[in-house]
Amino acid sequence: MPLSHTLGSITVTALIDSEGAFFQPRTEAFPHATAAHWREADRRDPGAVTADGRWWLPFRSFAIRSGDGPVTLVDAGVGPADSLAAGWAPVPGRLPAELAAAGIDPADVDTVVLTHLHTDHIGWAVTGTPGRPYFPNASYLVQRADLDAAETLNPALPAGLIAPLRAAGQLRVVDGETTLTPAVRLLPTPGHTPGHQSVLLTCADERMLVTGDLLVHVVQLVDPELSYAHEVDEDQARDSRLTALRTHSPTVLATPHLGTPFTPHPHPHTPRVG
Repeated sequence: MPLSHTLGSITVTALIDSEGAFFQPRTEAFPHATAAHWREADRRDPGAVTADGRWWLPFRSFAIRSGDGPVTLVDAGVGPADSLAAGWAPVPGRLPAELAAAGIDPADVDTVVLTHLHTDHIGWAVTGTPGRPYFPNASYLVQRADLDAAETLNPALPAGLIAPLRAAGQLRVVDGETTLTPAVRLLPTPGHTPGHQSVLLTCADERMLVTGDLLVHVVQLVDPELSYAHEVDEDQARDSRLTALRTHSPTVLATPHLGTPFTPHPHPHTPRVG
C-alpha cells in the first residue's frame, strides 16, 4: 500500500513509479559535495546509496486529495516501456498499479501538475500511438517558461507531449505563482529548468512542499547551497531552493527522489557541512 501523509482533510499519497541506480557517479552529479557532506547524507538517507557507492533513487509522483474529492497529481513518473525516458530511466514504470492500490482511477484525476518537463516527470502524461492524455479528465498545468523552453529541454516534447495535450484541450499554461485551492499553491522555483515549479500545501500550522527537483538528494538538505550538475541554471536553482526552504518554512518535504517520500523539515535554516 502506498505511503501517505495527512494535513487536516488533505491526504498526500506517494506513488513510486520506478527506482534504480543513477546513470553517473554521484560525485559527478554533485561535484562540490565534500566527504563530510556524503557522510552526513548517508547517515540521514542510507537507502540512497548502494553497497558500491552508487546513487539509488526512486521516481515518485504524489496524489493530493481532500476527503473523497478529485485528485491532483504532481508529476507523472518515468512512464511505460516506450516513454521518452526509456533511454536512461528504469522503465517501464508501475504508476497505474500504484494508483489502483491507492484507490485512484485515472478518471478521478482532475489536475496534473508537471513540476517541469524532464522526461522522468512526464512519462504517463501522454501514452499510446497516437499519443493521448492518460488522465482523460485532467487539466495539465505547465509553467509558461518551461513550455517556451520545451524543444530545448527535449526535441521530442512538442510532438510527444505538448501537441497531444493541446489537441485534447487539456493543456493549461500557468505563469508564476498560482492558487489552485485555498490550501494548494504553485510556486515558481526556476533553475533546474526555466519554468520549474513546486507545490505548497498549507493546513493550519503545517506546510508541505512537494519539491519536484528543487532538491534531488538529501545532500542538498545537508547543504542547500550544493548545486546539481543537471540544472539549466545552477545559481538560479540554488536561489530557488534557499528561498523555498527559508521563506515558506515547510514542515514536511515531499520529494520524488529521496529515499523516503516524506521528510520532516523543522529547521529550514539548515547549517552547512563542509
